[in-house]
Amino acid sequence: MFEDSPQFCAMVLPVVAYGDSVLRRMADEIQKGHPQLDQLIEDMWATMYASEGVGLAAPQVGHSIRMFIVDGAPFAVGEAGDKGCEGFKRVFINPVLFDESEEQVSMEEGCLSIPGVREEVVRPVGLHVEYYDENWVLREEELEGIAARIVQHENDHLDGVMIPDHVSPLRKALLQGRLKDIGKGKVDVGYRMRFPKKLR
Repeated sequence: MFEDSPQFCAMVLPVVAYGDSVLRRMADEIQKGHPQLDQLIEDMWATMYASEGVGLAAPQVGHSIRMFIVDGAPFAVGEAGDKGCEGFKRVFINPVLFDESEEQVSMEEGCLSIPGVREEVVRPVGLHVEYYDENWVLREEELEGIAARIVQHENDHLDGVMIPDHVSPLRKALLQGRLKDIGKGKVDVGYRMRFPKKLR
């Protein structure tokens, strides 16, 4: 999956848990030539696959920069699979989302930074996204369905937005106990996580 050269020796990084301030910051735009960006991308792929995710944003591994990766392949499996997720493996650098559809749909979402929490989130069905890929080629795509949802979810992380921000005030209040436990490390999870020293 990864190149064998020492330059691209990928490392599985700990996923930052809910409660860490890095997850609430507006991430910085990336300049071309950003130090060790290629290495970070490889590490993020290794981390995402090790934690069985379909997307991972840089703030989730402690880097407050505007980049995320996605691989929608798990959603393309079977007869009921979303064909828009076939081959949907991308690196998004400095993404800009626009032309979101008026039609919206609700779907349950989870997040590697909030293990065990799954909530219904309403999002536009389709959108356009402009971004730079890992080779700094400017691209534009029209996405719909689950691919569009994955991109919206990951892009939220770049703006400091998370799943609890999409639910009703009552539901968010009901989640507070579980969220605090996650921030304190009181959670059983099958991948590496980095917990805040104290819940902010």
